[in-house]
Amino acid sequence: MEKLLNVIGNPSSCGSCATTKCGTCGPNPIAAKPDSRVSRRQFGHTVLAASAGTLLVGCSSKSEQTVSAASTSPAPPALSADLNVVRTSKGPIMTVLEEFYKMGPGPSSSHTMGPMRITYDFFQRISKLPDEQLKRATALKVHLFGSLSATGKGHGTDRASLAGLLGKAPATCPPEFLDGLAANPDEAYKLTLGPTTLDLALKDVIFDATKGDFHHPNTMTAKLVAGNETLYELEYYSVGGGFIEWKGYKPPEKGQPKYPYEHANELKKYLIDDKIPLAELLLANELAISGKSEKEIWEFLDQVSEVMVRGVDTGLTVESVLPGPIKLHSKAAAMHRNLQKSTKAAASRAITQVASYGFAMGEENARGHIIVTAPTAGSAGIIPAVLKSLRDLNVPPQKVREGLLAAAAIGYLCKHNATLSGAEGGCQAEVGVGSSMGAAMIAQALDSRPKVVSNAAESALEHHMGMTCDPVAGYVQVPCIERCAYGAVKAWTAYEIASDEIPEQRRVDLDTAVAAMALTAKEMNSKYKETSEGGLAVSVVLC
Repeated sequence: MEKLLNVIGNPSSCGSCATTKCGTCGPNPIAAKPDSRVSRRQFGHTVLAASAGTLLVGCSSKSEQTVSAASTSPAPPALSADLNVVRTSKGPIMTVLEEFYKMGPGPSSSHTMGPMRITYDFFQRISKLPDEQLKRATALKVHLFGSLSATGKGHGTDRASLAGLLGKAPATCPPEFLDGLAANPDEAYKLTLGPTTLDLALKDVIFDATKGDFHHPNTMTAKLVAGNETLYELEYYSVGGGFIEWKGYKPPEKGQPKYPYEHANELKKYLIDDKIPLAELLLANELAISGKSEKEIWEFLDQVSEVMVRGVDTGLTVESVLPGPIKLHSKAAAMHRNLQKSTKAAASRAITQVASYGFAMGEENARGHIIVTAPTAGSAGIIPAVLKSLRDLNVPPQKVREGLLAAAAIGYLCKHNATLSGAEGGCQAEVGVGSSMGAAMIAQALDSRPKVVSNAAESALEHHMGMTCDPVAGYVQVPCIERCAYGAVKAWTAYEIASDEIPEQRRVDLDTAVAAMALTAKEMNSKYKETSEGGLAVSVVLC
């Protein structure tokens, strides 16, 4: 990367957009950076030049008609009134990092990691039942409904659910164990519950009704039975991003945030009016809500970083046909190898490098290997690609940590006021939010003003609005992997636009974009919400 950066030119600039004397820009509102920071900015400009061109950096006029309606944000709709994950007017954001950046197997946070967390939770619950009750048990059954049933085969929902029932925790379950479940579908596995030993197999995970009046599109039930009698049963919901809820769910008790906020505009008041640095504010809230120490928080973010970078590095070396009927060949390793001997212009090399990182982690997710939700498994390639490119630029580790905090804050806002679930909101809720998080991460890591961080996040989200979730054959491969690559490139593009425009002139703010995403999600046809009933899912013919 450093070799690449050394050949990037330093364009003559008339103002804030780094173009050549167009005369339409105001002065650059960001103070001059030292030479080492210039190369980072040049990197971003290179990605922007390759992906968007001069018109996107702020020198073209925008129609007043286009932006005039943006001054009033529509009220975020209640996508499911009883679900904690998307209720409106529920108080300040209380999500913490360990709930958000979750490590576990791909390929889907809502269809793989979520169901595995659900059945692991059920396993823990039934393990505590009285021996007299467990003595009567004859079987364990899981029923999948809605989107979990419609696309669960492609997501490995059945093997993940079985693994959880067998007591395997998502963050530590070896991928080889999950691969073994898929490779031996008829094999029975022993589970000891107190005085009883049960035989469990994939057939005990039942793909039930895909249509119905479900509490959530990703509904499932788990039952411990004695013959035809149900000994213990619980209805669960995989609500996106690996988050789970259940019938009668109540949020866990937590401390109160030091700086409570529910929307971006409330957050920005602390940052701008009170001049509290964003990283300092987010850390203070994390400490107050979670009860953890600062050392524990930084160590967790370091672990998240290492899992992400390890996944990218692995994906850049592995070449394979990805699991499933699509027979999709991996691309990341070939892209990375070809880049080393490429004679492409610097702009093309830079954008290819970022994209290859997105492909690498997206392909690892498709293989069912360990990933980090950011915000979901389907979008898990974006933040690792951004992180890897920041490391290539020698951004200090503490700045990377602060970038991950800023990224999480954007994800919190989207989760709190809209949704992170492809089954509820389409791919805009996954890749759109991931790209928005990535743009904020870049801006924060490169010491941008709070307004630039917010504007970068808004820009990336705005340009994923309405994106459908249409996985071909129900597998998180086409178009999902490429979307991670595009999402990472768009994150850099959004950062460059936000950092080179006059921040106060942006007419669409982050709250407006999040509210628009929520409204779009509510009005989107269900066949474009992770059901594989529309879009590419029905247009691509598999032979």
